[in-house]
Amino acid sequence: MTQNDKEQSKATDGDIVDCVVRATAKIKDFAAFSGNITDNISKNILGIEPAGKGIKIDRDDEGIKIDLYIIVNFGAKIPQLAWEIQKKVKNQVEKKTGINVKIVNIHVQSVSMSGE
Repeated sequence: MTQNDKEQSKATDGDIVDCVVRATAKIKDFAAFSGNITDNISKNILGIEPAGKGIKIDRDDEGIKIDLYIIVNFGAKIPQLAWEIQKKVKNQVEKKTGINVKIVNIHVQSVSMSGE
């Protein structure tokens, strides 16, 4: 096991989620993460708000794949917004965890009409 492998094994999914949330916090026209059916069941039935709502992380020997399920503000230029999110998330996760981010997929689930 190399030193980099040891560092990667120390970073939890929670650490990665934290990096993703920080990277997207101030991006214009990004409204929120959108939960999937499992997240919605947890919230509605159990009363628990999942920490990684709308963020899916898959690991393998070569690094991680991140899928983000998002809500955008009305009027957002989606291609440019997706590119900005991909770039910032990849940079933040790699910088803070040392884990190779193979790909960041953006799935726009909804458009927020409130613009907030």
